[in-house]
Amino acid sequence: LGAVMLGADGCGSGHEVAGDLPRAFGFPVAVPPHEPETVYVVPIKSAAEHYPPEGRLRVYRSRTGGGEWEPLTTGLPQAHCYVNVLREAMAVDTLDPAGVYFGTTGGQVYASPDGGDTWAPIVRDLPPVLSVEVQVLP
Repeated sequence: LGAVMLGADGCGSGHEVAGDLPRAFGFPVAVPPHEPETVYVVPIKSAAEHYPPEGRLRVYRSRTGGGEWEPLTTGLPQAHCYVNVLREAMAVDTLDPAGVYFGTTGGQVYASPDGGDTWAPIVRDLPPVLSVEVQVLP
């Protein structure tokens, strides 16, 4: 069994924030540094089935610290998408609104410059993406 957990100390402690997510299991969780109540997660079907529920790639955003969630789908594949987003493969930047980025085991990297409202692939045909980092240049 798994759960979407959020903690402040990075040491594995925290509280469950699954709320109204379609599944209470997902690896990547990202929080913009200037919006501590905003949380992004990509749920997967289960601990044994590492792909999006219903084959629809969705990032979920909570602006209430995990109490309520909204699916963000504009620009993401909504049919026959059976990729995974690994634990270290999601990042947010420090801009306002936050840029959100994630990579998939299918070799795509998606970006949203507007806090998750819209998405576009910025790179395709990579090997499985294990980690995504972002840095804002001055």
